[in-house]
Amino acid sequence: MKEQLDSNNLPKHIAVIMDGNGRWAKQQGFVDRIFGHRNALKAVNEVIEGCGELGISYLTLYAFSTENWNRPKAEVDALMMLLVKTIKDELPKMQKNNIRLETIGATHTLPEISQKELRTAIEETKNNTGLTVILALSYSGKWDIVNTTKKLAQRVQNGELAIEDINEQLFEESLDTKGIPNPDLMIRTGGDHRISNFLLWQLAYAELFIFEELFWPDFRKEHLHEAILDYQDRERRFGKTSEQIKNS
Repeated sequence: MKEQLDSNNLPKHIAVIMDGNGRWAKQQGFVDRIFGHRNALKAVNEVIEGCGELGISYLTLYAFSTENWNRPKAEVDALMMLLVKTIKDELPKMQKNNIRLETIGATHTLPEISQKELRTAIEETKNNTGLTVILALSYSGKWDIVNTTKKLAQRVQNGELAIEDINEQLFEESLDTKGIPNPDLMIRTGGDHRISNFLLWQLAYAELFIFEELFWPDFRKEHLHEAILDYQDRERRFGKTSEQIKNS
């Protein structure tokens, strides 16, 4: 399937909702959902390597949402420990493969040890020029929009900005994803047909691809290629007609 891809029509930015870890664990006969999270690391490596091999510029992974804080404390604590260990273990590979790490979200709400490992990895990979991997941590689209609104309101209150100056471009440049192009393709595993409060502003014109019966721990490079191949068969009109696109 990789050989069928058009290298001149690749998405610049792919976003992924990595869903189904808990259901995968249950399917394997395990009660503890963290078993699924641990086994999801193979899938994370596969999508990162796959994007790197194709020359994709940006990959955003929905790693932990603001709503995930409501999960059982034992699961949250295990996820935070897994995050720390994974970043520490994967840093040499990121350096070797020229990968730059970034984060979006209210990362200040994460445990201090998690923040420390993230800061270290971001600093050490900041000059890498290959794939940029963005971890959405303690993130939600609603949080991003509300947080941006507060920042702009504060600037208006401080006299730095007039209300009339606020437009789509300024708002987008004030989001947590500032400097990152909006996703072209959003992939979701686990079969659910929703974007689950993920990049609500940024996904406005993204193409969506849902894996109906695939849980995230089973995701491999061929699934990435399948989603991109489907993306390349679509006509992206951005509100225009097909005739306008053909004549542009």
